[in-house]
Amino acid sequence: MKKSTKMMFFTMMIIGTMITMSSNSWMSMWMGLEVNMMSFIPLIYKMKNNKSAESSMIYFLTQSMSSMLMLFSISMNSMMENKMMILLTISLMIKMGAAPFQMWFTEMMNKMSWMNCLILMTWQKMAPMFICQMSQEKFLMSSALSTMVGAIGGLNQTSTRKIMAFSSINHMGWMMMCTTFNNNLWIMYLLIYSTLMMPLAWMFNEKMIMHSSQMMTNMKSMTEKMNITCMMMSMGGMPPMLGFLPKWMAINSMMESNMYMIMIMMIMMSIITLFYYMRITMSTMMIYEVQKKWMMINQNKNMYTSIMLTMNLLLMTMMMFF
Repeated sequence: MKKSTKMMFFTMMIIGTMITMSSNSWMSMWMGLEVNMMSFIPLIYKMKNNKSAESSMIYFLTQSMSSMLMLFSISMNSMMENKMMILLTISLMIKMGAAPFQMWFTEMMNKMSWMNCLILMTWQKMAPMFICQMSQEKFLMSSALSTMVGAIGGLNQTSTRKIMAFSSINHMGWMMMCTTFNNNLWIMYLLIYSTLMMPLAWMFNEKMIMHSSQMMTNMKSMTEKMNITCMMMSMGGMPPMLGFLPKWMAINSMMESNMYMIMIMMIMMSIITLFYYMRITMSTMMIYEVQKKWMMINQNKNMYTSIMLTMNLLLMTMMMFF
């Protein structure tokens, strides 16, 4: 795919999300979601192999089904409002890949490149999350189930893309919980999650890490291993890393709303996600070097170090403000 064509589809994908977020009617929101979907499919299929063809077909069929449900729920708005909101909720959960409709999401993640996985985990969540907030529905059951599925599903995985997919489902549960408080807390959560996910996906893409066993061989120096460990701990929400800040804000909002039982359950599920992050990084840290000293390449060390210093400075600044 040419760079100009790729840029055109990428711009259309952003425009589709902006149409949804700036609309004041259900039909225009649906139109924005359709523009976003039809722009993302060519970006998936740019590699032109069997895996990208299969993942683009999975995405098209799943999103088309959820769009039909959404359109049907919009058309029956004036007749029966309760059933309309149930159908709208189901369609949005399918679009986001939230539990119990997460099967297509994990399969797609395992067949795509890291850059497409990054878009699917971050930007593609924005428009459905906005509609979730606008619908004024309580997604308590789905958010609790998403945190549980995201935590337990990643325990027996060796593929790093599937591990990140289940981690995204877990974070999605926290974001859906943030939408129930009728404020912009979920936007802050999504921004911080995207900030943490970008350098991690970039590093996985550069080092061509598709399985957890490759982290021991593809990470050549101790600096790279320390960087990936800090990023993983931050993704798991270990304090005082940056990833703990959005969960702290969500926990504070849940305590103010007296939602103690669901809060305890979600914290326990987050500890499980932190466990399988630590399981990957500890095995990587045990081996100090896998290459001869005179064969080591130092070209990317300064870049990784600057990324981590920037993230730590951002963490300290945000902690001082809060």
